[in-house]
Amino acid sequence: MKIYNSLTRRKEEFVPLEEGKVKMYACGITVSGEAHVGHGFQAILYDIFRKFLEKQGYQVTYARNYTDVDDKIIAKSRETGIPADKYAEIMIGKIDEVMRELDVDEPTVWLKATENIGNIISFIEDLIEKGHAYPAANGDVYFDVDSYPAYGQLSGRDKEEMLDGVRVENDGSKKNPYDFALWKAAKEGEICWDSPWGKGRPGWHIECSAMNRAAFGEQIDIHGGGRDLIFPHHENEIAQTEALTGKRFAKYWTHNGLIKVNGQKMSKSLGNSLLLEDLLAKYSNEAIKFALLSTGYRGDVNITDDLFPNAESHLVRFYTLIARAEEAFPQEEGLYPAIDKRFDEAMSDDFNTALALSDLYGYFKDVSRYLGENDPTARKMTNQIRATYSLLGLFKKDAKDYLAKYAREEEIPGEVKAVAEERWAARLSKDWAKSDELRERLKQLGYAVKDSKEGYTLSKV
Repeated sequence: MKIYNSLTRRKEEFVPLEEGKVKMYACGITVSGEAHVGHGFQAILYDIFRKFLEKQGYQVTYARNYTDVDDKIIAKSRETGIPADKYAEIMIGKIDEVMRELDVDEPTVWLKATENIGNIISFIEDLIEKGHAYPAANGDVYFDVDSYPAYGQLSGRDKEEMLDGVRVENDGSKKNPYDFALWKAAKEGEICWDSPWGKGRPGWHIECSAMNRAAFGEQIDIHGGGRDLIFPHHENEIAQTEALTGKRFAKYWTHNGLIKVNGQKMSKSLGNSLLLEDLLAKYSNEAIKFALLSTGYRGDVNITDDLFPNAESHLVRFYTLIARAEEAFPQEEGLYPAIDKRFDEAMSDDFNTALALSDLYGYFKDVSRYLGENDPTARKMTNQIRATYSLLGLFKKDAKDYLAKYAREEEIPGEVKAVAEERWAARLSKDWAKSDELRERLKQLGYAVKDSKEGYTLSKV
C-alpha cells in the first residue's frame, strides 16, 4: 500500500511505526460557522482512510479535533451576544447532526481545545524550558522560529515567503516578525484561562500539537487535513512538536485538495460557500459522496451546476439495475470477488477513489448484460458492489426506497427504461438485429437513444 507524503513529495510504501497499528490524526473544524461542503469532503476522506486501513487488517486509532476557541469564535460571540464557550457548544451540536446525516462515522477519539488547556500550558512550558519559546512582556508567548533550523520543510518556504504567507508585522513583542503565538494574552471581555503568563487562551497551532501528545504520545503515523493547512498551521505543528521531542512528529503527511465553485475557490468572502445542510436537502448523501470522491483526494474539486445532479443520475441508474437484479434473483447470495480485488488495488494506490468509482460503469454494463441473459451473475455482482463500495458510503440503501425518493418525476417512464435496457443487453451481446429493432421501438415510444462507452442516454424526439 502506498500513500503520497506531502513532506517528502512522493508516494511511499506505508509502514506504520508499530506493526499492525495506526495512529491517525486529522485537523477538524473551527466551529465559528455552519459546516460547508469542504468540511464534509475532508471528514468523508479521513473516515474512508480509516476504514480502508482497517480493511487491510490494521488496528486504527483515529483522532479528530474541534477548534472551539479562536479569534473567529470570539468575534461570533460578540456578534451574537452568546458566550464563546456556549456558542461553540451550539455549533458543535449542529455540525455533529449534519455529519450524521452525511453518514460519516465518529472518530475513535474526539478532541477539543477547551478540554486540553492544561495539556497546552504544559506543552508551552516545556518549549520555554528548552529554549524554543519565550514569554513577551504583554502576556503573549511566542515560538522562536530561529531556534528550529528545519522550519519550512513541509511547505518549502523561506522566511521571506513566511512573512507573505501570514501577513504579520512585528509590534515589538516578538524577537522576529515570523515568530508565532503559542499563548495569547486575554483582551477585555474575551474567554480566557489562568496560566503562568497571566490570563489568556491558546494560539491555534499549539492546540493540535498538545492534543496529539495527550492522545498518542510523541509520534503518530498519519497527520492530515486540507491543503490550505500546510502553511502555516501544519508547518508550525511540526516545528513546535519536533523542537520539543527531537523526533519526527508524523511519518506521513496527507492533504486533500480544495473545493472550488465554478472554478473559483470557495470562501465566505466570495459568497459562494455551499453549506452541507443545503446540499443534503437537495441530494442524497450518497450522491454527494459520489460527486466528491470522483476526483482523487489530492486534487481540487470543482463544483459546477451539474456536478451533484449528474452524480444523482448515475446512482439512480445504478440502483435501478440493483433493484432489477435483486428482483430477478431474490435468493442469490453469492459474491463476485474480482470486484473487491480490483477495489483494493485502486485504494492501495494512495486511496484512489476516482479509479474505484470509474470501475463502476463497467461493472454495471456487465450487470445489464447478465440481466438480459437471465444470468444470476448479475445479482452476484450487485451483492459484491454493495459489500465493497459500502466502504465509500455507497449502495447502502434499499434500492426501491432510494429510487422512490431520488428518481425524479421527469425520469424516463418504466416501459421505456425496460426497452432501453433490453436493447443495451442485446448490443452488449452483439445481437445487432435485435438492437436495431428495439431502437425503432424506442422511437415509436417517443425516445431517441445515444450510445457511449459508459452506457446510453435517452432523450425525447
